[in-house]
Amino acid sequence: MNYYELLFTTITTEDYQQDLLINTLGDIGFDTFEEVDLGFKAYIPVEDFDQARLDEALEAYREMFTFSYDITLIPQKNWNEVWESNFEPIQIGDQVFVRATFHASKPKFPYEIVIDPKMAFGTGHHQTTAMMMALMLENDFAGKKVLDMGCGTGILAILAAKLGAVDITAIDYDVVCYESTIENSALNSITNIKALCGSKEAIPDEQYDIILANINRNILIDQMAQYAEALKPGGEIYFSGFYESPDLEILTDEARKYDLKYITHKKDKEWVAAKFIL
Repeated sequence: MNYYELLFTTITTEDYQQDLLINTLGDIGFDTFEEVDLGFKAYIPVEDFDQARLDEALEAYREMFTFSYDITLIPQKNWNEVWESNFEPIQIGDQVFVRATFHASKPKFPYEIVIDPKMAFGTGHHQTTAMMMALMLENDFAGKKVLDMGCGTGILAILAAKLGAVDITAIDYDVVCYESTIENSALNSITNIKALCGSKEAIPDEQYDIILANINRNILIDQMAQYAEALKPGGEIYFSGFYESPDLEILTDEARKYDLKYITHKKDKEWVAAKFIL
């Protein structure tokens, strides 16, 4: 699959302004982002790129701050080289160390996750993934049955397994993410993750103790009914991929329709990860 890389150069007065732009790009098909000096890079599959749709999305921000962008075609054969060159290890507190296969291990961390950096979102670098992992560390996954929606690289499913979850289903509509989840599960010697390629229609007719959904606001709202149906009474659901204002209130109102109750949330810049229970 070929991708377009859009290199945005931004001049903003507030950090959240660039994040708002990134969030909007996510809503129109851009699936991977990388912050760089003076801006960020955004990636979208060539077949999903629509110049008119992009122009319309950007119009709302032209009076808010100054930005420009350049487009580069990234052929499939070059993607791994591009991705690996920008992949650095990360850590979540003193509990989780996320590294690639070409980085040295750090056994002092209780949980080490190895991710082969391919064209799949969710390496832990983005605030939403990191906050989801931080929330997971604060809660009990031992013996639980878990559903990971929009699994990306499988990083959250892998952490769930390392935290003691016994049965995990990981779903993503992107075949690259589906394959990446399978490969990364094997890299971490995890055998209890079942990867599925699809969207809400792929959710098995089963009940889960915990659901993880790090996607974006619009998809979370669209799939909320399916999440509630798949969650056991008293079960927990963790949402991320959206902003505190106005998204959290909108999602909380939608969740309330399905008896999902807001418990708490974490915030990094304007991004949020929130916990709900049924």
